[in-house]
Amino acid sequence: MIVPGEAPAPRGNGMNQPRTEKTAFVLAGGGSLGAVQVGMLKALNHARITPDFIVGVSVGAINAAYYAAAPDEAGIARLERIWLELRRRDIFPFTTLSTLLCLFGRRDFLALPGQLRALVTLKLPYRNLEDAVLPCHVIATDALDGKEVILSSGEAVSALLASAAIPAVFPTVLIEGRPLMDGGIASYTPISAAVALGATRVVILPTGTPCALHEPPRGALAIALHAINLLAMRQLLADVDRFSGRCELIVVPPLCPLAINTYDFSHTAELIYRAEKAASHWLQDGLQGLQGKDPHTLLEPHSHRKG
Repeated sequence: MIVPGEAPAPRGNGMNQPRTEKTAFVLAGGGSLGAVQVGMLKALNHARITPDFIVGVSVGAINAAYYAAAPDEAGIARLERIWLELRRRDIFPFTTLSTLLCLFGRRDFLALPGQLRALVTLKLPYRNLEDAVLPCHVIATDALDGKEVILSSGEAVSALLASAAIPAVFPTVLIEGRPLMDGGIASYTPISAAVALGATRVVILPTGTPCALHEPPRGALAIALHAINLLAMRQLLADVDRFSGRCELIVVPPLCPLAINTYDFSHTAELIYRAEKAASHWLQDGLQGLQGKDPHTLLEPHSHRKG
């Protein structure tokens, strides 16, 4: 477990070696919209753009861990199949009993993460984070002081459950005596972690925001996830400004317009297809041609509502 400022050198980088260029993929959180990152990864892989290491938070951490297992076409195809089979109940298995226990103060979370744990355990082909083919770093939040925590080694399943432990929805995860929750509370797009880990170029894969909704999502959890998503995009804008002078920042354009909320898992195939197509078009000019382009034009809050 590492916090910024104590980050180790990426694997294979000797202490006395000169600083080299390092590219990091940073995968943001965003619930069901995490499917767009699969399409983005497909386009980047087709363009032969690969990272030296990967950083993920919340659903982006889960995507990052699977990609790190096999950062190639076959590995991304396996991740795509997992997403296409995914249903909301696989992630949020709510029951009347669990809701009542939470409401009456007998439990401080709505759902047990057993199904998510089983899914990750079954599908992830390595046990510890350090066993991944590509160095993978998972972001969580200390539930006591709110600090960003970088998990770079240790049991992968626990790290991923910690990174995706949405407060009040899932229980905190205890790792090395430290209660951890959703990494998005500290940083939904952890550019800071990538820089601390030695990245000189950061390629950000945002999940985007549903900018074409005509009304807020219905349901307590749906509206809560939507609100977190809106806050995350504002945080991303602030972090882009904060770190623009410390490394090269490249933002893969999020889907726009988008009318699918972060709690809706019924449009996965559409999201993957659209994201791959959009990212492929964006890459046609080549990565070097993207230098100097203002990411604010991609990330500024906006709406497609009429009137």
